[in-house]
Amino acid sequence: MGNSDSKLVFKQGIFKLSEPRAIPADDIYWTGFWKLPESVEDVFSLFSPVDIRRARDSSLSNVETLLNALISRLVELIRLPAFPDLDLAPSKQALNCIRIITRVLPFLYEADHLDSWEDKFFWQRRKKLQKAGTGGKPEVLFEGSTSDGFEEKDDAAEVRVEYLKPLGEELIDTLIDLLFYINFTILSTERSKKKVTYAIWHKGVGCNVSMQSSKEMENNRSEVLRLLLTLCSKSLYMPAHTVSIKGAKALTYITTCPDKQIVLSLLCSQLNTALRYNPSAWRVPYDHVLYQDPKQVHVSYCLQFLLVLLLYPIPETGLDSPPKNFFRHFLGRLHRPQDFEFLVDGMLRTLNQPLQTSSSYLPRSQKAVKWAPEMLMLFWEALQCNKRFRSYIIDSERGTEFAVLVLFYALEYRNDVARQGVVRMCVFILQTLSTEPSFGKSLNRAFLGQESLPLDVRIPDFSGTYADYLMMSIHTLMTTSKGKVDAIYPALLATINNLAPYLQHLNEKSSIRLIQLFTSMSAPSFLLANETNYTFLQSLLEAINAIIEHQYSNNRIFVRMILKTRRKFEALRSLTLESGQEELERLKQRRKDSSVNAEGIRSPTRSLRNGSLENVRSPQNTRTPSLSNVPEEDGTFTIGDDEDTDDDNEREPLATPAQSSPSNHNSQTPSRSSSMDEPLPTQLKGMSEKARGKMPASQSSFSRHSSSTSLNSHPATIMTPTVGFSPSPHWIDSWLPTLPLHTTLTLIDSYSHNTTGVPPESLPSAIDPTPPRVHLFSWTPLSLGWYESLLWGFVFASEMVVQKGTVGVWNGTNIRLFRVEQMATSGPSLMKPMGAVDAVGSNLVQRIGRMGVKAEVVPPKGSVRDV
Repeated sequence: MGNSDSKLVFKQGIFKLSEPRAIPADDIYWTGFWKLPESVEDVFSLFSPVDIRRARDSSLSNVETLLNALISRLVELIRLPAFPDLDLAPSKQALNCIRIITRVLPFLYEADHLDSWEDKFFWQRRKKLQKAGTGGKPEVLFEGSTSDGFEEKDDAAEVRVEYLKPLGEELIDTLIDLLFYINFTILSTERSKKKVTYAIWHKGVGCNVSMQSSKEMENNRSEVLRLLLTLCSKSLYMPAHTVSIKGAKALTYITTCPDKQIVLSLLCSQLNTALRYNPSAWRVPYDHVLYQDPKQVHVSYCLQFLLVLLLYPIPETGLDSPPKNFFRHFLGRLHRPQDFEFLVDGMLRTLNQPLQTSSSYLPRSQKAVKWAPEMLMLFWEALQCNKRFRSYIIDSERGTEFAVLVLFYALEYRNDVARQGVVRMCVFILQTLSTEPSFGKSLNRAFLGQESLPLDVRIPDFSGTYADYLMMSIHTLMTTSKGKVDAIYPALLATINNLAPYLQHLNEKSSIRLIQLFTSMSAPSFLLANETNYTFLQSLLEAINAIIEHQYSNNRIFVRMILKTRRKFEALRSLTLESGQEELERLKQRRKDSSVNAEGIRSPTRSLRNGSLENVRSPQNTRTPSLSNVPEEDGTFTIGDDEDTDDDNEREPLATPAQSSPSNHNSQTPSRSSSMDEPLPTQLKGMSEKARGKMPASQSSFSRHSSSTSLNSHPATIMTPTVGFSPSPHWIDSWLPTLPLHTTLTLIDSYSHNTTGVPPESLPSAIDPTPPRVHLFSWTPLSLGWYESLLWGFVFASEMVVQKGTVGVWNGTNIRLFRVEQMATSGPSLMKPMGAVDAVGSNLVQRIGRMGVKAEVVPPKGSVRDV
């Protein structure tokens, strides 16, 4: 379609598709769809959403015939021995079939009234009809709304009926074959005997030799993978709470494929492609503002389709054994150390790249790869489904490296509303690591690489262990995120609980942070806010007890901090509703008095900065207040004051990383903006290692069956707040006596009877250590819906900015899995410089442009929110 006349012909053919008259299947008109377009851009620009919806709503039979014709032509092409011969069976025709199906499918998925049609058209078996005694080719009927016509024309005795696989299965099988087709997606070799060769594309897992490839073949793979992703994207048009229950038939068919060779070839090819890519390879500075690297597009599709397959929870059919996701199964079967080393090196290469770009001599001269969140997701999947990989990560001491990177992404995005899903995933990754005792022990090593981190996540004057850095970073997440991470307080506290029995030699700063968390969570403004906040305090007290009971002699500084704040622990036991409300009134009055003398101070309902008194929410508020809105260590505080507190330690300003600049992030990575309403994985009550060892062998620590019976077999720790809650004395009496204060109060009592004024040398005999308990989380159908929506948000966002290689497959469709917001871009950039610094960047871009690089930049069209 190299000239305007041919484009006009194609556009006229598109208009004809929506005419009421049904076009016969053997009409030469259909050949124009695979012969006329010259590129994927032609298909997506000329076949507009208006055209597709018009044809869908006014002439569905023509859309059926179009899909039948395209799929039939695609199947016919790959069965020709000459394919992909330029003259006899050109690959362009196969690609055009793939492109048009990719273009049309999302607009069929978005129409709820077509659900039954879709099931019948794509997923019912088809009939093959052949008259008895004829030697011609059997006539294949792609059954649609008029599939019974043959029985009126032919006598039943004269027709032999056979059933073929559904059209959707035929299409998927064809596309998977095309991913391994000689001279189309893989190069021919001397050993190639068949046109379809299930050979792994790159060396790595399952293969020691890389296969030769070309840019054209990688582009062909990308187009096939894009259609496979589109076929599997039915979830985008479902509410999140139904995704894991209803499922997607295309994904169910692929993930339950019984052919081991196909599963392993597809799994290893995508895995190796994604992990072998080196984003830090040398390239022209600022090249990413001029063009989109097709190699990156290919790697992105491989990683995204791999994750779509791995994450998919197959809906249970009611049979004795739940269906098995073979891609997840075989990832869990990896066991060779060299395979684990390959996985770790590839993941770290991608996850480290944003750190390297932020510290470059030319700021933003190399664009950070956009699939770092997807790589975090792949790491989490490997941790959950492969126990050997989890052990390898920790035993090789790479776990601490991953922990620092996970904290980097959590801290970097903590105040970015569009990336809260990534922050929450990072927290659950930390909890997954923390379930292994060896990981907690490995954190006691000195952290010497803190200075190599970007400034906005670096702790000034830091000197300590990985455990110190982790505790201080968790404190930062909980107190500086402006209420955006309160949904994951349970997971953060569970992480601290899992690590607490193994932490040694916590330094003064990290000890202060833990005590500050206790101070905030024991504040009346926090405890009386809703009926479940005391569970957070309970969890933190259990962690404090674990440190005292199991590492008393190795944490003298932490013990000293507890003794300095002993009056707050003692006063907590005598808390009453009246004393709590009196304290709230004193705080309100103090804020009122301080606001009289302050200029430009915020409203009393807003938080104050730099550790000053912050928001005290109404007890009737049913949402959990952020810890950044709770007073901490300045001035007289809440229910108990220490007469002998060291002011230098108590009032030291928090050495927390600075907030991320909003201009550093493109808000196209989706995330929910709500907090406590998140359907996140459910926290379970802690269990001892002995009890954990008695779990059935078939029940993984991170089981992902979608059955409600298997998901709810353990009681949850955190309850759901009641709307319209008002605290009462009876409510306080129901939980206050159950707070685990015995260990700390016994320690304080032992100290108060010590005439030397120093902490006891050994753990007081009255304290009986309890066995460490492991706090796990459980997947529910709702939380699996959140997880899938997070992944599909990544996929959707990567297609939103239409550039060379990406075409915006789902743009303009009625997405229901999350909300899409259109946002205009603003502010200076290299392409729109404003100021002296940007002028230098503009000059550099112009020089690069004179080197012959073709610029093709399309501005972002919007961003995604609320995944």
